[in-house]
Amino acid sequence: MLRILTYNVHRCVGTDGRLDVGRIAAVIAAEAPDIVALQEVDVGRARTGKVDQAHEIARRLNMTPRFHAALRVEEELYGDAILTALAHSVIKAGPLPGYPPAPMLEPRGALWVNIELGQGRSLQVVNTHLGLVPREQQLQAAALVGEEWIGGALRRDPIVLTGDFNAGPRSRVHAQFARALRNAHDFAKHGPRRVATFPSRAPILRIDHMFVSPGVRILGLRVGMTALARTASDHLPLVADILTHS
Repeated sequence: MLRILTYNVHRCVGTDGRLDVGRIAAVIAAEAPDIVALQEVDVGRARTGKVDQAHEIARRLNMTPRFHAALRVEEELYGDAILTALAHSVIKAGPLPGYPPAPMLEPRGALWVNIELGQGRSLQVVNTHLGLVPREQQLQAAALVGEEWIGGALRRDPIVLTGDFNAGPRSRVHAQFARALRNAHDFAKHGPRRVATFPSRAPILRIDHMFVSPGVRILGLRVGMTALARTASDHLPLVADILTHS
């Protein structure tokens, strides 16, 4: 069994306005995941004390981080990360399309990693954080399921695509992913099928998602709804227990 956690950490600033990298690491550690996908991670930014949050969270978890900067302002970086203690390599990291009528929107990207599971088995994981505008999200989803990403020659199942989509289960962008992969919420064998992650203090929206190939069996899906998690970020972590087969 593998445990995968996806979590928008809100640059490690909690709902109480306090910056605390250690608090985020503690929320993750409490779930004991094997693979962690993080969104809204600051690296070397003045607003968060110039800390490399990806490396600092990974250090506290005894994991190795991979980071992709969706936004660069000179030496300041902001983006997504995948953390794991398992052997792994980056398949691809890059930008996603913007929305030309709104050129000032925050840039978005994705990070794609191959994780070795032993005995010749591996799992591909794609982590992303989509934009806020529906048409922008649709362009980004089309890119991710297209030939440059998981619709192309680099894909090897089993694969998990996860992250903060900023869109609910009835959205058009959600349907785009559901045509390419299976929605983990629908295949959970145990626990609640509707898992809200935002806002963390009183979650009512399901905007953090996980999609999987047929080679992934979902054993359980839940949110980390502890008192600490309700304060550490404006999102709650989404946690899945899975089995993989070729």
